[in-house]
Amino acid sequence: MGEQRILVVEEDETSLEHLVSTLNSADYTCRKAGDGRKALSALNSGEEFALVLSDVVIAGVDGLGLLEHIKANYPDTPVVLKTAASEVSLVHAALRSGAYDYLLQPFEREQLLLVVRRALEYRRLKLEKRELQYQIAARSEQLRVLERSYDMTLEALAGTLDWKAAHTQGHQHRVAAFSIALSRAMGLPGDQIKIVARGAFLHDIGKIAIPDAILRKPGALSKHELALMREYCRCGYQMLKEVPFLSEVAEIVHAHREHHDGTGYPRGLRGEQIPLGARLIGMTSALESITSHHPYRAAESIRIAREKIESSSGRQFDPELVRTFLSLSEAVWSDLRRQIGAHIHREG
Repeated sequence: MGEQRILVVEEDETSLEHLVSTLNSADYTCRKAGDGRKALSALNSGEEFALVLSDVVIAGVDGLGLLEHIKANYPDTPVVLKTAASEVSLVHAALRSGAYDYLLQPFEREQLLLVVRRALEYRRLKLEKRELQYQIAARSEQLRVLERSYDMTLEALAGTLDWKAAHTQGHQHRVAAFSIALSRAMGLPGDQIKIVARGAFLHDIGKIAIPDAILRKPGALSKHELALMREYCRCGYQMLKEVPFLSEVAEIVHAHREHHDGTGYPRGLRGEQIPLGARLIGMTSALESITSHHPYRAAESIRIAREKIESSSGRQFDPELVRTFLSLSEAVWSDLRRQIGAHIHREG
């Protein structure tokens, strides 16, 4: 306990020596100050004090003035005041101003040591709380940097898919933008929106395993080619399922081609068996595909896409998601397409 340095402020020399002797016997280290000016000088010397024990009435600067200086400049240092019964009103004012506690004279040795122990424990807990808050803030910043690194990696993977299937360039970015907009309209919490966004970037990641001849074929796929193509959801799931921070994303990737009525693939899930993120991305991916150019057909308008999605409500798409989608204006989706197009052009 030797590091628990206490500043003891007392005009009466006999009382000062008695206080210091009592505290030293309990293994506290003390510094004496015979008046307010000496106390201020000690505080401003750079020496750190764990506690200030002061009389309420002292020459130079009284106990209340000393308390005000300490709270303004050394807020982690608790102040205990000692007072006579006739000065209790001053102590009550001091407590309202931030003093930790007071001792009413005369007091016993054990009373003094009990108040000192409690004041020092209060300071220790206060400093530990601050250190914990600092560590949490530092850890949160590390996680934010790491999370951003992960997201940059996901964007790079999305770029790999653009390279493999040139006619879908920007598809992942547009689906991500559409999915974030729809997630917000659904009122999803921020953490869930991040998962949906990552799922959107990676929903087609399994296509890396699909032969280029199938991915880039300008016409209709044969039955065998279609069967191979439909394996991409399972391939994507297998790629991502062992990555801890992508476990929920892997489920989205696996299920985003399932249909609300159970006619989708690869597992024939229906309704709420399909993760919400997968239901959402299944619809925004369709929106992006309908409004994009393909080798086998021209892009269609947002209006036509809205009509097609509405007509598939309850069959391919979740009716609740369709209602939310239709509540947003066509301008929302056309503006997002334009913004993503400009972003890709700048990056290119």
